[in-house]
Amino acid sequence: MVALRGRDIDSFLARPDPARPIVLLYGPDAGLVRERADALIASAIDNPDDPFSLVKLDGDELAAEPSRLVDEAMTVPLFGGRRAIRVRAGSRSFAAGVETLAGMSVRDCRIVIEAGDIRPDSPLRKACERAATAVAIGCYPDTERDLAKLIDDELRIANLRIAPDARASLMSLLGGDRQASRNELRKLTLFAHGQGEVTLDHVMAVVADASEMKLDPIVDGAFGGKPDLVETEFGKAMIAGTYPGVIISAAQRHAAWLHKSALSVASGTPISAVLEAGFPRLHFSRKPAAEVALRNLSPARLLPIIDQLATAALDMRKQPTLAAAIAQRTLLSIAVAARRRV
Repeated sequence: MVALRGRDIDSFLARPDPARPIVLLYGPDAGLVRERADALIASAIDNPDDPFSLVKLDGDELAAEPSRLVDEAMTVPLFGGRRAIRVRAGSRSFAAGVETLAGMSVRDCRIVIEAGDIRPDSPLRKACERAATAVAIGCYPDTERDLAKLIDDELRIANLRIAPDARASLMSLLGGDRQASRNELRKLTLFAHGQGEVTLDHVMAVVADASEMKLDPIVDGAFGGKPDLVETEFGKAMIAGTYPGVIISAAQRHAAWLHKSALSVASGTPISAVLEAGFPRLHFSRKPAAEVALRNLSPARLLPIIDQLATAALDMRKQPTLAAAIAQRTLLSIAVAARRRV
């Protein structure tokens, strides 16, 4: 089974194994999936200006003709050089094409497949994990250590230090999506350019205003049983141009945090201790809403909510034109359910 974890992932990304040209990137952190895919594509092609060096395929279209993946991978470019194929997986399976390709000798071509948070028994994931010529890499939200390294890396590039209180606040505002975290850090370093040190004022002026905190009222309203608040704040987010999938992703992360925390509470840990522990740390402004949710929602009640959010995320990918309606309906449904005490 070729499923990389921990340091093996970093080693592979730094020096991809040519004997494993098929790479599956999957997981809930869509930003990290994209970041790793970009890096693998960039290191796989000789001439980025050559439009024929990179082929982009849609997974759902590929499902209707899986053999196309083999045809594209085995194509010899007219002017030579290494090529890459980038596949964005959808709701339909093209695992048959991956299995066929995995048994062939692929030369000078890397196949990078981007998927969402697929299950271990997914045909695509199983095909890549058991093939000797493929590798599967999970992309999960940054741990505290990962986030600290990301902050240090971006500050080092910008030749900046960071004050301890600024770092603590910054850690609570980032996480969940690697690309979003990196973008916020780059805005912060640009804002603090030439000042030597990033202060708490810099963080609050740039990151706090543009962070996922603007989604918190929607998510907290849903789990706090406040449909009116959800409807109002969701409307504001749509007017601001926020993609509904980002809101559902934030709700999924919070649901997972609540479920883990609810299990701790059920085992005897005081709610106050749960709110002060764990990672990612809740911003202080969210703690009252989280306490209400933990008092009203047991682990058993949170499980169907987690499933409901996963279904919504899938439905939004299948029907992107209805994404806003699907997201709003799901969040309002959660708010109504959370308001009922059992």
